Amino acid sequence: MELAGTGPVDGDREPPVRDSVPQAGDPQLRLLRRIGVVDPESLDDYRAHGGYAALRRALDIGSAEVIRQLTEARLTGRGGAAFPTGRKWEATAGQPARPHYLVCNADESEPGTFKDRVVMEGDPFAVIEAMTIAGFATGCARGYLYIRGEYPRATRRLRNAIAQARERGLLGRGILGRDGFDFDIELRRGAGAYICGEETAIFNSIEGYRGEPRSKPPFPVERGLFGKPTVVNNVETLINVPLILTGGGAEYARTGTEQSTGTRLFCLSGSVRRPGVYEVAFGTTLRELLDLAGGVRDGRRLRAVLLGGAAGGFVGPDRLDLPLSLEAVREAGTTLGSGVVLVFDDTADLPALLLRIAAFFRDESCGQCVPCRVGTVRQEEALQRLARGRGDGADDLALLREVGQVMRDSSICGLGQTAWNAVESAVEQLGAFAAGGSHE
Repeated sequence: MELAGTGPVDGDREPPVRDSVPQAGDPQLRLLRRIGVVDPESLDDYRAHGGYAALRRALDIGSAEVIRQLTEARLTGRGGAAFPTGRKWEATAGQPARPHYLVCNADESEPGTFKDRVVMEGDPFAVIEAMTIAGFATGCARGYLYIRGEYPRATRRLRNAIAQARERGLLGRGILGRDGFDFDIELRRGAGAYICGEETAIFNSIEGYRGEPRSKPPFPVERGLFGKPTVVNNVETLINVPLILTGGGAEYARTGTEQSTGTRLFCLSGSVRRPGVYEVAFGTTLRELLDLAGGVRDGRRLRAVLLGGAAGGFVGPDRLDLPLSLEAVREAGTTLGSGVVLVFDDTADLPALLLRIAAFFRDESCGQCVPCRVGTVRQEEALQRLARGRGDGADDLALLREVGQVMRDSSICGLGQTAWNAVESAVEQLGAFAAGGSHE
C-alpha cells in the first residue's frame, strides 16, 4: 500500500502528491486537509479521517434537504461558469424523465490547471463519496467519471477507490443498507481533447461520438447524456459538498464573500518560488496569494499574471490588490476560470506567449462552427505578423479585435467564445504590440 504517491505508476516513479501542496498539514485547510495525511488507497484510513460521514448525513436528511443546504451555502461551480450548484441539482432532480445521469468532469485540460489531479491522486475517496451524494440528491442511478487520459496515477487510484467502495457496500445496490438507493460509477478516460472539457462534448465522447459541443437549449438538466436529464460538475465543485453537509450550508457561507462563498483552489505556476495548489478563502487578494507562494523567484520583477489559463486574461503588477472573488474579477474584466494563476517575470517574451496561446486554440478547435474554426486561424496569423513586425500593425490589431469579437459572439461553445480573452487583455491591459509590431 502506497502512501501519498511514493510508488511506481505505469513503470515510472512520480513525486509524492504532498509535494504539490505547499500548505500540506495546515489545520486550516478544508478541501486539501487530507492530502499527504491519509493513505489514498485505503478506504479505512479515509473513514478514520471523517470519510463517509457526509453520505450518512445525506441519507438521514433526505435529498431535498441536501439540495437546500447547497442552496443555502451558495456553492457555485468551480469550472469557470460559476453556475449555482443547488439550482442545477434541483433542476435535474425535478425532471420527470428517467433515468437521470451524473457526470463528474475530471477532464482537466485547461493549460496551467492541476488542482483536480492533486485531489484525485491524494484524496480519491472524497471524489467517490461526493459523487454518491450527488447521485442520491438528484435521483441518478449511474455516474460517469470522465477523467483526462494523461492522468495515469489518478486513474489507478480512482479505480481502486471505486472497487473498494463497491466491495464495502458504498456503491452499487442498496448503499449503506438503504433499499432503493442504487448508484454506481463508471470511469471513462478521455483521449486528450481540450474540447471534451465542455459539458456537452463530454456527452458525445461518452456516447462514442466525436467530441463536439451540442447546441443549447436544450440544457443538460433537461436533455443531456443519452438524451436524459444530466447533472455535470467538476471535481472541485463536488468535493465541497461533503463539507457543506457536515458543517451546514449557513456555516459554509460564512467563509469567503457575499457572492463567492467557501474556499477556492488555485494552481500557481511560472515564476514563483513555491509552485503548487493553494487553498484560500474567496476574497483573498492576488498579492496575498503570491506571497504564500514566496513571490516572484530569483529576485525578478513581476511582468504579468495570467488568471484562468489560456481562456482567461492577463493582469499587470498594478492589479495585485485585486480580490480573488467572482464579483471582483468580473468587475476587473477578467476571470478566475478553473483557478490558474500563471506568473511571468520581466524576462517573459509576451508576443511568443500570445502566439503559443493562439496556436493552442487553433489546434484544439473542433472545427464544428465557422467563427471558431476560421477565427482561431486568423487570430494566429495576425499575431505572427505583429510579432515579426510585418504588415501594418494598426490594421492587424483592428483585425484581431474584430475577429475576437465575432468568435466571442458567434461561437457555439466556450472554446471559441474565450479564445480571444488572453490576447485581448494583453493588448488592452499590458500594451502588447503598442508600437505596432515591437516585442514589448
